[in-house]
Amino acid sequence: MRASRLISLVLLLQSRQTMTAAELARELEVSERTVYRDVLALSAAGVPVYADRGRAGGYRLLGGYRTRLTGLTRDEAEALFLSGLPGPAGDMGLADAVAAAELKVLAALPPSLRDAPARAGQRFHLDVPGWFRESAPPPWLAELARAVWRDRVVELRYRRGDHEVARRVEPYGLVLKSGIWYLVGRVGDAMRTYRVDRVVGVEAGGETFARDEGFDLGGHWREQAEAFLRSMLRDEITVRLSAVGLRALRGAAEAPFAYEEAVAAAGEPDGQGWTVTRLPVESVEVAYGLLLRLGPEVEVLDPPELRARLAEAAARLAVLYDEPGHPGQR
Repeated sequence: MRASRLISLVLLLQSRQTMTAAELARELEVSERTVYRDVLALSAAGVPVYADRGRAGGYRLLGGYRTRLTGLTRDEAEALFLSGLPGPAGDMGLADAVAAAELKVLAALPPSLRDAPARAGQRFHLDVPGWFRESAPPPWLAELARAVWRDRVVELRYRRGDHEVARRVEPYGLVLKSGIWYLVGRVGDAMRTYRVDRVVGVEAGGETFARDEGFDLGGHWREQAEAFLRSMLRDEITVRLSAVGLRALRGAAEAPFAYEEAVAAAGEPDGQGWTVTRLPVESVEVAYGLLLRLGPEVEVLDPPELRARLAEAAARLAVLYDEPGHPGQR
């Protein structure tokens, strides 16, 4: 464990040049006291770690010191070649850069690990787009990716309904979700999200913007995605579920948090093992289709109109399966 942490510390200083003890402790998830001990151990082992004093100080490596990738384990080397995601990288116009980087990493690996890319490619293939969806990348994706890399302001023309809108956007990042690319960027004082396949024009001049280095793209996306889902799930229904139905609800609920809230709100099982709970849903219509998947493992208690619809569906099913001489029974 400590050897791995020491290698990580050196690689962090290689990539970021200077880091304080507090920054290293946060990245490595250890105390600052542990960082001090690790730096002393590296110095004793001949790694030229130097401490700059003062408010703007920190630790850095002297003399352009670099370490080769000889510290990688087999699992780490194989995971490294999985992480390139050649499909999405190619969509963004980075296929050549990824291929060149993989060649350089391969050259730096010891001979015993140089079969890592072949082993990873034989065992794993990442097919990112969803089913029944065109695999061709959106036409403006590569241009937007270049603007994101270079912090270039773009003039964006975007299709909204039956008309176009124009926006001046500071492009912070691109997100691939279920085969669909999204652009996250600042417009004025607010962060906005745009589907890239609805972009009809991009003009990127020479103007750059000052990126907020504290912005967390992954965290922002998770917050926005959950807020979007919560805004959709405006209604709530009350249901009674068997033990089987409660387990099956995980796959039927519209969002993970909806299932989690339903489980948290569930009361104690009754004498038959059934529990009553509340479930966030988009609408009665959507809930009807959702609950049909659970069949006889769910009973709707509220609202009455949803209960009536499911009762009518159950009656039709009973007739369908019990009616003598039905075409399916001939």
